Amino acid sequence: MRVTERLLAHRETMTPSERQLVNVLLDDYPMAGLGSITELASIASVSTTTVARMLQKTGFVGYPQFQAAIRSEVKEMISGPVAKRDVWQNDLPEEHILNRYSRQALDNQRRSIDEVAPEEFDSFCRLLCDPDRRIFITGGRITGTLAQYLYLHLQMIRPDVKLLSDAASWTHDLLEVREGDVLVALDVRRYENTTLLIGQLCHERGAEVVLLTDQWRSPIHRLAKHTFAARIAVPSAWDSMASILVLLECVIAEMQERLWDSVKERTEELEQAFDRTKLFRKFGQSSGS
Repeated sequence: MRVTERLLAHRETMTPSERQLVNVLLDDYPMAGLGSITELASIASVSTTTVARMLQKTGFVGYPQFQAAIRSEVKEMISGPVAKRDVWQNDLPEEHILNRYSRQALDNQRRSIDEVAPEEFDSFCRLLCDPDRRIFITGGRITGTLAQYLYLHLQMIRPDVKLLSDAASWTHDLLEVREGDVLVALDVRRYENTTLLIGQLCHERGAEVVLLTDQWRSPIHRLAKHTFAARIAVPSAWDSMASILVLLECVIAEMQERLWDSVKERTEELEQAFDRTKLFRKFGQSSGS
């Protein structure tokens, strides 16, 4: 289990002061846990004894082991492609890539969806369906393709959706962000500075931030109203985005059902436009018709 998962798994058995400590760790993870035990206790306004007791409840022998676990996670967060492959290559089973890769990717999807709280998912979908809120979507160098995928579908579902992708124009687009709007940000390791900056600027303008990230969680989570952490590690130099894509498609499917009457009307108008532009091939018709 990740450090944050261990903290959350034992939260119900903790005293109020221990839960206060956990909140401080989660709000500024991993940085809050990288200082000394006295520094952490001071930041959380608890005693060092409380820190030690909380760690024992979560299965850590002591503060050094706790910090070692955090440092290991930080190393994973900032790993580049070469380092990721080095982690996997020594433990790969003797089987075809189709089997070992797909098994891990499918397990990632299952575990990621299992970890999503249905009420939080529903709250996210309500935000996106609210006609009084405009939707802004952003992603990074790789996750930008997922951001565009979500954008194209939301364009069909509802009005007032904008993709923040073009470096020359996203700063102008931010001028339109107002209190109550929604920013959907996609950010996975090695966490991009531009995506974080967009999150910060939208948050400052009063937008609700929703983050789709990996199991280590982008720094944007400290700004986010909702954070969905998907598992992305696979036996490859590059991470798999399949778990995030599945979650996005669940969102798209739920929004379609919630707004079906208006979605149906928008889709019919869109199909008429497609027919006029001859974007899609109509089988059974000659090319000149």
